[in-house]
Amino acid sequence: MKLKIGQKAPDFSLPSHLGEDVRLSQFRGKNVVLAFFPQAWTPI
Repeated sequence: MKLKIGQKAPDFSLPSHLGEDVRLSQFRGKNVVLAFFPQAWTPI
Protein backbone atom coordinates (compact mmCIF):
# COMPACT_ATOMS: atom_id res chain seq x y z
CA MET A 1 0.00 0.00 0.00
CA LYS A 2 1.44 3.35 -0.98
CA LEU A 3 0.35 6.51 0.79
CA LYS A 4 0.50 10.01 -0.59
CA ILE A 5 1.96 12.89 1.39
CA GLY A 6 -0.61 14.12 3.89
CA GLN A 7 -2.74 10.98 3.62
CA LYS A 8 -3.67 9.33 6.93
CA ALA A 9 -2.13 5.93 7.58
CA PRO A 10 -4.51 3.01 8.14
CA ASP A 11 -4.75 1.68 11.69
CA PHE A 12 -2.51 -1.29 12.44
CA SER A 13 -1.00 -3.04 15.45
CA LEU A 14 2.46 -4.37 16.23
CA PRO A 15 3.90 -6.14 19.26
CA SER A 16 5.91 -3.91 21.60
CA HIS A 17 9.19 -4.89 23.22
CA LEU A 18 7.07 -5.78 26.28
CA GLY A 19 5.01 -8.28 24.31
CA GLU A 20 1.85 -6.13 24.28
CA ASP A 21 0.06 -5.11 21.09
CA VAL A 22 0.26 -1.39 20.32
CA ARG A 23 -2.17 0.18 17.85
CA LEU A 24 -1.46 3.26 15.79
CA SER A 25 -4.88 4.63 16.78
CA GLN A 26 -3.68 4.81 20.42
CA PHE A 27 -1.53 7.76 19.36
CA ARG A 28 -4.18 9.74 17.48
CA GLY A 29 -3.44 13.46 17.74
CA LYS A 30 0.25 12.87 18.51
CA ASN A 31 3.28 12.77 16.25
CA VAL A 32 4.46 9.23 15.50
CA VAL A 33 7.73 8.16 13.91
CA LEU A 34 8.11 4.60 12.64
CA ALA A 35 11.56 3.22 11.97
CA PHE A 36 12.15 -0.13 10.32
CA PHE A 37 15.53 -1.82 10.23
CA PRO A 38 14.94 -4.84 7.99
CA GLN A 39 18.44 -6.25 8.33
CA ALA A 40 18.95 -5.59 12.04
CA TRP A 41 18.06 -9.23 12.91
CA THR A 42 15.67 -8.11 15.64
CA PRO A 43 12.72 -10.30 16.69
CA ILE A 44 10.21 -7.59 15.73
